[in-house]
Amino acid sequence: MEIKIREAGLTPKEIIAEKMKDPGFGRTFSDRMFVARWSGSGPWSDAEIIPYGPLALDPAANVLHYAQEVFEGLKAYAWEDGRIALFRPEKNAERFDNSARRLCMPPVGAELFLAAVEQLVDLERQWIPRDGKGALYIRPTMIGTEAALGVKASSEYLFYVIVGPVGPYFPTGFKPIKIHVTREFVRAAVGGIGFAKTSGNYAASLLAGEIARKKGCSQVLYLDAREGRYIEELGGMNVFCRFGDTLATSPLTGSILPGVTRDSILRLAPDFGLKTEERPISIGEIIERAADGSLNEVFAVGTAAVVTAIGSLLYEDQEVTIADGGVGQMAQALYDRLTGIQYGRIEDPYGWIRFID
Repeated sequence: MEIKIREAGLTPKEIIAEKMKDPGFGRTFSDRMFVARWSGSGPWSDAEIIPYGPLALDPAANVLHYAQEVFEGLKAYAWEDGRIALFRPEKNAERFDNSARRLCMPPVGAELFLAAVEQLVDLERQWIPRDGKGALYIRPTMIGTEAALGVKASSEYLFYVIVGPVGPYFPTGFKPIKIHVTREFVRAAVGGIGFAKTSGNYAASLLAGEIARKKGCSQVLYLDAREGRYIEELGGMNVFCRFGDTLATSPLTGSILPGVTRDSILRLAPDFGLKTEERPISIGEIIERAADGSLNEVFAVGTAAVVTAIGSLLYEDQEVTIADGGVGQMAQALYDRLTGIQYGRIEDPYGWIRFID
């Protein structure tokens, strides 16, 4: 599909440079955005790259009432040799369509998804941090736009992509965090939409997140909805536990997001002599093995932070320290290996990198 490019007012280089000094995360956006539309049936149409700006939505638009919305998150990295790299964007395209199908939305297809991302990033190269720490965050999104009240799938959709520079997730260094394990709230249940990257899953996590912060914790670890016994994931990150030479993570049963970083960690782990297991992990096992020393580390993974070491868990108002409470050896090693591949500092033997020509 041809993507038309409309003229846009460009931010002066000196202003971009100023914004780059402290871009934060998700607060600064580039000059352009991609849009395409779908109506009734047939292929996506009206694909354009237009000036970044507000969306015009009818007050009765489906997304505002029935939450037909899916999104993705990935990054573009500036390499020292001047090339711009994407990390496994095909996996994001695949998950985007899987999420869409679950919410009765039309798949975009990998070809259009990748073309939209690559052409927009290519035009917005000046917004990509070049310090080897930051990146250009990419947010593809689809929403139902039909103006009609009534619980049904929309007949009209908007697919759009916005991008913006982000700094390192840990600007002061790689440090362990404290997590609240909640039994009061669940994130998702098998048979629901837990595996889909959709706004409702994140909205449901906000109250639990506020309670966690009041308890001095950074994020929430959810247990399974059926028994309230097995760990699932954080609000937006998958979780790994290392028991000696075995790296374990919860299985993808339909209630957990199939993270791209999660899959990458499972692929990388054997390079470090680790066996991997995808199996149920009970909170009881974590507490018991943290006490006897056989739980060596716990960490969370996701696109934004890549790898986040978990130093302690707060469970039923009792703090459980993981090993020595610091950054685990494998959390650091996997973080270094993965970011090394993403920024081109080390070889990519897996074929994960896709360059923007």
